[in-house]
Amino acid sequence: MVPPVAVSPLIKTARWSALLVGVFYGKQRFDYLKPIAEEERRAEEAEKKLREEQERIYKQLSEDNSDSILR
Repeated sequence: MVPPVAVSPLIKTARWSALLVGVFYGKQRFDYLKPIAEEERRAEEAEKKLREEQERIYKQLSEDNSDSILR
């Protein structure tokens, strides 16, 4: 087994600093994007309800029309 290599305290500090900056940036970015994603999700749900209602109406109309043709 190879013995551990001595790493400069400057390099260790730089690595830890980069890690902490990355975590902080990720938290800020997540907090920024979360409300946007929630709004998109709400809009998609509203569109889905509207689309389902339109499909239901279309099916009902097509059934009514098919019944009238067969008579």
